[in-house]
Amino acid sequence: MQNGIHFISGLPRSGSTLLAALLRQNPRFHAAMTSPVATIYTAVEGALSRRNEAAVFIDDTQRRDVLRGVFENYYRILQKDKLIFDTNRIWCTKLAALSQLFPNSRVVCCVRDLPWIMDSFERLIRNNAFELSGMFGYEAGGNVYTRVNRLAASDGLVGYALDSLKDAFFGEQAAHLVLVEYEALVRAPHATLRHLYRILEEPPFEHDTENVEYEADQFDLALGTPGLHRVRRKVEWIERQSLLPPELFQRFANDMFWRHQNANIRQVPIVRLET
Repeated sequence: MQNGIHFISGLPRSGSTLLAALLRQNPRFHAAMTSPVATIYTAVEGALSRRNEAAVFIDDTQRRDVLRGVFENYYRILQKDKLIFDTNRIWCTKLAALSQLFPNSRVVCCVRDLPWIMDSFERLIRNNAFELSGMFGYEAGGNVYTRVNRLAASDGLVGYALDSLKDAFFGEQAAHLVLVEYEALVRAPHATLRHLYRILEEPPFEHDTENVEYEADQFDLALGTPGLHRVRRKVEWIERQSLLPPELFQRFANDMFWRHQNANIRQVPIVRLET
């Protein structure tokens, strides 16, 4: 990782795979969907903890070196000459460590209106009417309410990510965050990427938003959720009517905390659609 590392995190169904697909067009960058690094990192973190009886022989410097080595060794051969963007929603919970391991890194958090995140998941489930999704334990008897409740729970895909983002947004290491709103990325991809490049202090690059490529079909199929990480070839905004019952849609209408007046107490940069 001679050229450093940044991270992609935030909310699901909010453009993180699209962002990675666009960034990887730049030959100086490596970016992809959810990587295995976070799983390896947390496993090593556990092995270095006090539950290991031999941890008494491990000091903080050694812990930092070993944990940093997870990133350096994973990416040494894969992309040794590129700026890395590693994607995982858990990174919002690891800002205290990441800020010490990689002081110059940023965590780019993709965000979106919560009702439309729930709608996007429900649309995906209905598009795969003959598949049972691993996101819901391959259960056959669910309905839109049970699925949304599962997603919104504190340990659900959306609830956990939202709480983790709040943890980072209001925490002491929030200076490492950058928020990118989905609507800005899809409606104005060139302006959004230019803004993001300026924040990351990277030289500009002209992206091709008419020919975006990313393939994750085998990964999605293994989860019983084809299309979960599918990226359309052309970046464009598509108007649609929500599939959610109105009261379920409204339940999440005020959950975009980063837009609340006076909420941004840490002055986190937010890339949003200019009006």
